[in-house]
Amino acid sequence: MAHYTGPRARINRRLGAAIFENAGATRAAERKPNPPGMSVRPRKLSTYGEAMREKQKIKYYYGLGERQLRKLFQKAKRATGNTGENLLLLCEMRLDSVVRLAGFSKTRSQARQGVGHGHFLVNGVRTDIASYQVRVGDVIHVKRRGNLSDVYRGYLENADGQVADWLTVDPAQQEIIVSRLPAKEDVTLPVDIGMVVELLSR
Repeated sequence: MAHYTGPRARINRRLGAAIFENAGATRAAERKPNPPGMSVRPRKLSTYGEAMREKQKIKYYYGLGERQLRKLFQKAKRATGNTGENLLLLCEMRLDSVVRLAGFSKTRSQARQGVGHGHFLVNGVRTDIASYQVRVGDVIHVKRRGNLSDVYRGYLENADGQVADWLTVDPAQQEIIVSRLPAKEDVTLPVDIGMVVELLSR
């Protein structure tokens, strides 16, 4: 799941949401909004099927495997507050998600690849773990090497979305500062998290 390389438009159509952000997948899903398959007859999902679909949204959107998702869920359960909200906020606070939300990539897959290749430093330390959980006050910046600065400057200049409110970006320094923890209003994925929590609690 974390390294899905199949047809992305197919996933967008199946889940009924823009899970993958690349232009090709988005346009294809707009042309054929119905789920993939030979039958065009709409099928009503069971409650379990709906919960599975919502869980799949989270897994594909954040690039998580089943084990990773359940590990985050256990961590969310131990934290104070609403378990579902905690789970989504933990997903948003992953390093690859922060890179995407700050405009340093076009898609989450691209952000995960950049982190994996060691293009980013967290508080001055090279960090190549996409699942690294950022904290308030963390400073993330592009590694000063070769033409990386030019590459990420291009991403920032062509960013098509706004920077998340809980992040502060300095384009000149190619730097991201985690100003505060994200709130539930900052979550960018439309998902029925209650159904996911119920499913994972079984």
